[in-house]
Amino acid sequence: MVWNPQRTGRRVLCLNWRDTQHPEGGGSERYIEQIAEGLAGLGDEVTICCAAHPRAPRDETVNRVRFRRRGGRLTVYLRALWYVLRHRADVVIDVQNGMPFFSVLLARCPVIVLVHHVHREQWRVVLPAPLARFGWWIESWLTPRIYRNCQYVTVSEVTRRELIGLGVTPERITVVPNGTSPIPSAIVSGTSRPGQRSVVGSGSSEPTLVTVGRLVPHKRVEHAIETLHRLSSRWPTLRLDVVGEGWWSDHLVAYARERGVADRITMHGYVAEQTKNEILAGAWLHLCPSLKEGWGLVVMEAAAHGVPTVAYRYAGGLAESVVHGATGLLADTAEEFTESVSRLLADHQARSTMGEAARQRALTFTWANSVKAFDSLLPGGATPF
Repeated sequence: MVWNPQRTGRRVLCLNWRDTQHPEGGGSERYIEQIAEGLAGLGDEVTICCAAHPRAPRDETVNRVRFRRRGGRLTVYLRALWYVLRHRADVVIDVQNGMPFFSVLLARCPVIVLVHHVHREQWRVVLPAPLARFGWWIESWLTPRIYRNCQYVTVSEVTRRELIGLGVTPERITVVPNGTSPIPSAIVSGTSRPGQRSVVGSGSSEPTLVTVGRLVPHKRVEHAIETLHRLSSRWPTLRLDVVGEGWWSDHLVAYARERGVADRITMHGYVAEQTKNEILAGAWLHLCPSLKEGWGLVVMEAAAHGVPTVAYRYAGGLAESVVHGATGLLADTAEEFTESVSRLLADHQARSTMGEAARQRALTFTWANSVKAFDSLLPGGATPF
C-alpha cells in the first residue's frame, strides 16, 4: 500500500446511531470509531453524528475525531440528515444497523455504506410482527435499491454473501475486517489483578465463563445462564461473568434466579476497558450465544488473552471469527452449545491449545490494516501497489 502524494485532508462524515460511550454501544460503534481515529490520524477532518445520551456532551473532540450527538433512538436519523443537508462533506460513511440514514438522498458527495450484518433474524426478536416485516422490507428491498450506486463495506464474507443475496452487486462490496487492540501490558505481566492469571491463557484458579455484550434479547445471554445451570452439578464452583448493560438486564437477573444460579453469576454492567480486559484475562472460556453477529469483536478480544470462544455456527460472522476446532467450538443447537462448553472445561490441554491458536490469530488482525483498507475506498485515499 502506498500513499497518494497529492492527497489533502478530506471532510469525512460518519453517521452511526450510537457511540461507544452510549449505554447501548457495542462492537459496531468501536469499529467506526477506530476507523475514524485512523482517518483523523492520516490528516482527515472526521465528524461522527450519533444519538445524544447523558454520559457524554453534545459536542466534543476525542482523539482528533469530532462527535456531534443529537436526537434519540429514532430522531437521530432526522438530526443526522439535517446535518448532511447543511454541511458539505467529501465522503459520507452511512452505518446501516438494520436501518440506514438514507444519506444518499441528500449528500452531495460519495456515500460509503457500512453493514456489519444483515438483520433478517433480529427484526422479529425486537419488534412486533407488523413492524418487523416493515423493517425487514426496508433493509432487504428498499435500501439496496436506494444505495444501488454506492460502495459497500462489511466485516465478514458471511455478510458479503448475504448482501449479494439482497441484490448488492459483488464488485461493490469490500470486506474490511475488525482489528484487535493490544491488551494492557499489566495484564500480560500479571501485575494488574492479584489472584488472576500470571500468563496469558492460564485463566483463574476456578472455572470461570464470561460473556460480553449489550444486554438485549438477540444476544441471548439466557443460553449462557442455561449452560451454567446444566453444568453446575458437575462443576460446583463454576461461575459466569456477564459484562455489559442494556434494557434486558432485569429479565436476565430474573431468569438466573429461576434457574437457581443467581449466586454463581456476577452482573458487572458497564465497565472500563481495563476492567473488561481483567475479566477476560481471568476466564477459562468466552461464550458468545448471540443470534447474529457481523464478526464478533469480543471473540478477538477474548482470543488476545488466549481464551477460546464457544458460539453458534449459524450466527453470521461468528463462523469466521471462531475457527471451529482450532480457536474455539461452534454449535448447532443449545444442547451442543452446553456440551461444547463442558468438553473444553474438562480438557485443559484442548482449551490451552485452542487458546494459544486464538491468540496467535488475533495478532493478525490490526486496526492499522483495517484503516488502510478502508482508506483505500475513499476518494483520494491509499491505492494498492
